[in-house]
Amino acid sequence: MDLLATSALDDPLAAARDATADMLRQRQGDHSLPQPFYNDPRVFALEMREIFEQEWLFVGMTCEIPAKGNYLTVQIGDNPIIVVRGDQGTIHAFHNVCRHRGSRLCTQAKGKVAKLVCPYHQWTYELDGRLLFAGQDMGEDFDLGAHGLKPVAVTHAGGFLFVSLADQPPAIDDFLATLDDYLAPYEMDNVKVAAESNIVEQANWKLVIENNRECYHCNGAHPELLNSLIEYDDTDDPRATPAYRDLVARQQAHWEQQQVPWALKRFGKRNRLTRTPMIEGVVSMTMDGRPASQRLMGRLPNPDMGSLRILHLPNSWNHFMGDHAVVFRVLPLGPQQTLVTTKWLVHRDAQEGVDYDPEWMRKVWDATNDQDRQLAEENQRGINSVAYQPGPYSRTYEFGVIDFVDWYSDTMLSRLDAEAPSLHIVQG
Repeated sequence: MDLLATSALDDPLAAARDATADMLRQRQGDHSLPQPFYNDPRVFALEMREIFEQEWLFVGMTCEIPAKGNYLTVQIGDNPIIVVRGDQGTIHAFHNVCRHRGSRLCTQAKGKVAKLVCPYHQWTYELDGRLLFAGQDMGEDFDLGAHGLKPVAVTHAGGFLFVSLADQPPAIDDFLATLDDYLAPYEMDNVKVAAESNIVEQANWKLVIENNRECYHCNGAHPELLNSLIEYDDTDDPRATPAYRDLVARQQAHWEQQQVPWALKRFGKRNRLTRTPMIEGVVSMTMDGRPASQRLMGRLPNPDMGSLRILHLPNSWNHFMGDHAVVFRVLPLGPQQTLVTTKWLVHRDAQEGVDYDPEWMRKVWDATNDQDRQLAEENQRGINSVAYQPGPYSRTYEFGVIDFVDWYSDTMLSRLDAEAPSLHIVQG
């Protein structure tokens, strides 16, 4: 009799899975991860499978697909995805893969169609994924109903679109309900994308997220951002001063009077929402602290709304102000390459050149994004050295990074352990 591990025969990543799980179990708490987590193709392949093909991912905004036939596409690892608005406003998501020979159906980032038509052989699908036409040459017994597009789980809340490639996506309803509640004053059905940028950073995606989760580096790197942003994360930030706590109390009383949600909400370490004040007298993340758009968002009564910060792991952070919002999406392209997409949102009726200047609106975060790109890329170059070893995080300045790395490690380890091969007896 032989004892065989089933997945070791079927899964080319089996050995890497076991080694990765061992590294996670042995990692030193409150320290950065071992080098392979930032540059090894096998670890990257595992986390694409266990994180990016399992979690709910932020892909775009509902305002980007406002009417029937509007679609957007996104690439998640090797998986092209399409999100499209169908009848009665229903939002569908599918693998952007024709059921004929696998060609992508939609090749543009965004667009509007009457039907989904494959450009290769013109197989035609309804917006709900049903195959309508495959040509006469497929034969009389060809079953159209058996060749519809493969669906992807999709949900939305507060104007955000999320997809999951998992057969059984993780629970997220509590976060979605809170997102709806906190963004209700912004009336997210009445917003539009005023500007967009896409940056490819030569760095591992986790370095991009780690950089976002702390402001330890802000004083030395982000002069434009610090015209408006207070680097304290919230009143629970261990560095928060009495003066800051007093400012928070006054602003919270103001927001309470305006009936605008502000309280810190956590959903494990994956999701977090909190409204925090900016520098006193500043109302927007602009170079001079004044509104970037003269048309406020939604039903907000004035621009002095601080910044509603929304975190969604593994791939998004966001800032919502009184006059505009900035949303960020992170998508890994490879072990040392990451796409960072930034979108600036304004009221749907705001007029470019009248109510806002997109170049001025972008100025702070264009500068900040480029600075962060340089930081992440230099971080990657150092990590690739034979001299690298995991270093300690500051519990005071980098508690957000610790939370992220803990979330990542716990999530990866639980899924890798769940995949551990069960031994079975094979008659020999």
